[in-house]
Amino acid sequence: MSIILARYAEIGLKSTPVRVRFENRLKENIMSMLAADRIEALVTRKDSRFYIESERLEDALLSVKKVFGIASLSIAEVCTSDMDDICSTAAKYSLSRLKENNTFAVKARREGNHKYSSIDVGREAGSAIFLANESKSVKVKLTEPDVVFYVEVRNNKAYVFDSLEKCHAGLPIGTQGKVYAEIRNDRDVLSAWLMMKRGCKVIVNGERQPILERYDPDIKYGDTISPEVLGIVIGTSLSELEDQNVSEYAVPIYFPTIGMSDDEVSAMLRTIKEEAFRP
Repeated sequence: MSIILARYAEIGLKSTPVRVRFENRLKENIMSMLAADRIEALVTRKDSRFYIESERLEDALLSVKKVFGIASLSIAEVCTSDMDDICSTAAKYSLSRLKENNTFAVKARREGNHKYSSIDVGREAGSAIFLANESKSVKVKLTEPDVVFYVEVRNNKAYVFDSLEKCHAGLPIGTQGKVYAEIRNDRDVLSAWLMMKRGCKVIVNGERQPILERYDPDIKYGDTISPEVLGIVIGTSLSELEDQNVSEYAVPIYFPTIGMSDDEVSAMLRTIKEEAFRP
């Protein structure tokens, strides 16, 4: 069985009560994103990981990649934590991924109580992969191999995969309060996006923003600054700052893109658009 293995980074640094609260919000955001993209999936959480089951794994991966708070994703093959099962699964998994004369390595990690160590897992799984592909003249190479196989053992299950899809990381939307964003141009859009990445729930003042909606399906619009808003987000460059009248606002002002050039803003926004509207 294949599933998506989702990892977070910064959340793991929080105290237990805060981490649990952030994990709960992150799970809600994952399910909301999948629902918005019309992907049926089962999302579970255990041992600092999220596990996503779906009949459309590739689509689900692209959907969850947009969720802030997720650091990386992998489509993994699941088996039991029995060493023989791990080796069998790794060997079968490798058959379609190793070509003639390829070099490979196995990186293993283990959590929980087992009769073997991470080194044992790497050695045994590597041996099984080598024997299964011996006719292809494959070789083990620990430094810069052609293919890296990862084996992650967590309690009574193990996960075998060969890639990590890097995501935006940051914090889950809704964990850092609400901010009000005035959207007039591309720099404003990117500024709002960056605040979303830091966990803020953005209330947009302006026209519909399809890009931002792709990262927060429940985004809100409004032209009134409510008392619960922590600040206002404005897309201002350093050269424009002296023309910005901040005294008219009674709440803090945030300028996330103030140190970015116009070219940097355009390049980053272009990348975000490509991800948001990927076919």
